[in-house]
Amino acid sequence: MRAVILAGGKGVRLRPFTTLIPKPLVPLGGKYAILEVIVMQLRKSGYKHVTMAVSHLSHLIESYFGDGSRYGLKIDYSHEDQELSTIGPLTLIEGLPENFLVLNGDILCDLDYRAFYEKHVESGCRISVSSFKRHSQIDFGVLEYGDNGELTYFKEKPTYDFDVSMGVYCINRNVIESLDKGAPYGFDNLMLDSLKNNQPVNIRPFSGMWYDIGRPDDYENVDQNFEAIAEQLGI
Repeated sequence: MRAVILAGGKGVRLRPFTTLIPKPLVPLGGKYAILEVIVMQLRKSGYKHVTMAVSHLSHLIESYFGDGSRYGLKIDYSHEDQELSTIGPLTLIEGLPENFLVLNGDILCDLDYRAFYEKHVESGCRISVSSFKRHSQIDFGVLEYGDNGELTYFKEKPTYDFDVSMGVYCINRNVIESLDKGAPYGFDNLMLDSLKNNQPVNIRPFSGMWYDIGRPDDYENVDQNFEAIAEQLGI
């Protein structure tokens, strides 16, 4: 099994932490970098080959992980000279297997990466996306009104539930081969084009633990409670 980790982001939301270090190397609990946790999880799940798609401060990531031998797996790197968004970097990677795992380098979750991959392969899907139900609170009083301007509805600071992409996908190689090599192309483009062209995308809901470390609130939560989270992850 092979995994590709998208580790080229600039981490704008986490500045000033990411001014001198790349976002995937931000420390958690003073013990591990978030990308290191992901690598250990992948090894534990049986992945043997990890490719890191890198750009911003890539030399620091390469120095940190090297060839992956100290983690018991093979790590290599794919470089982008311009911003290619989330899916575009995959077009630069040679020798991709028929199906492979793709994940963002700033997520922390207890998803079974092996089972997710195996279900994707068994189903014959072209794209599988892991989703998570996220609660989002609006920090304002929400108004609705008619054409005449008369109030018809009001709710103070409502909370809405959304099924969001976790930043974990399984993709068939044919999907990437159909794209222009080295051209910017995002996950949003992939989803919209799939809908437009009536090409199936399989959504797999997940209800376990999931944090987006690129968000300051999630990062602070994980950093402060990392000992308990690490125990839950078995690392």
